[in-house]
Amino acid sequence: TGKVLRPAPVLVWMHGRTVTKELDPGRYLRLARAGIATCAIDLPGHGERLDAPRQAPEETLGVVEQMVDELDAVVADLDASGEYAGCPRALGGMSAGGMATLVRLCSAHRFRAACVECATGSFAWQRHRAMYDAQRAARLDPIAHLDGWRAIPLLVLHNELDAWVAIDGQREFVETLRVRTGRPELVEMHEYAETGAPFEHSGFGRFASDAKDRQTNFLLKNLRDG
Repeated sequence: TGKVLRPAPVLVWMHGRTVTKELDPGRYLRLARAGIATCAIDLPGHGERLDAPRQAPEETLGVVEQMVDELDAVVADLDASGEYAGCPRALGGMSAGGMATLVRLCSAHRFRAACVECATGSFAWQRHRAMYDAQRAARLDPIAHLDGWRAIPLLVLHNELDAWVAIDGQREFVETLRVRTGRPELVEMHEYAETGAPFEHSGFGRFASDAKDRQTNFLLKNLRDG
């Protein structure tokens, strides 16, 4: 094999509540074929660190908060590995993992781009759901902490009929972010109509391939050197 001249860019990716990092291997394969590595992480209480009670809806924001606190250690481990030291990186996730992404990006970081699916950056729209925790929401809600947001390319994918995470909350967040950063061209939001996915939330049903293509093309564009 030929000599590797530089490390592959890496997507640090977080899944949603009740599943594991092994979910959706097609995503990882598609990215690998495009030359992008994936560092997939189990959320607290999930997968290899199973703690079933932490998968309850009421635990969502606690899981998000812990995951945000752990992300810097993940990045440090990538640097310590040698193989991926200093590589271009993106951060992303779906549902709770996407919420963790948006929370983390409200403070200083070195990520070059981000992508989220079926998530929200405006927690007030979830007040009626079991996941809502007023105290944690006040600490974490991305839309209330955009003073710390550094303008980077962001891809937002969402189902219009999402029964678990209201699209109106994510629309509000996206529009607020565009205004606050003064770089509206960096924030891309694509909405899918009825997809056939469970609760119109878990993935994008018959549009799953299109969603993966959009993510791959977005990362190829924004993780290139230079």
